[in-house]
Amino acid sequence: MNTKVAYKSNRNVYYSCKYHVIWCPKYRRKVLVEAVAERLATIIREVCQEHQADVLSLEIMPDHVHWLVEGDPQFGIHRLVRRIKGRSSRLLRQEFSSLTTRMPTLWTKSYFVSTVGGAPLAVIKQYLENQKHG
Repeated sequence: MNTKVAYKSNRNVYYSCKYHVIWCPKYRRKVLVEAVAERLATIIREVCQEHQADVLSLEIMPDHVHWLVEGDPQFGIHRLVRRIKGRSSRLLRQEFSSLTTRMPTLWTKSYFVSTVGGAPLAVIKQYLENQKHG
């Protein structure tokens, strides 16, 4: 089995940093549906493009987002997630009034991140379960 890794580079670093990221709306509300989900996908892709991150996979479920991304380690996954959550919260709440009536904020403060291949499915499921209560 020959799995060749394609490395990217910026001026200083050659890298292959792929992350599996999951985050949930506040109270695990099932609000990421239809037009909201479509708009969220657009926002995620726009922010990634601005920061030279590649969306490898994106699945928006009614109560959570699964995202596989490759990004520059010098920019950092935390900054990328923070920018996406910040912009999407602001824009989605402006564009969809239903998101402002039942929720004080759109997203929980937390998120799950693992380098690809690093987290067993049980760990991811435990994270999602814990989000139901917060």
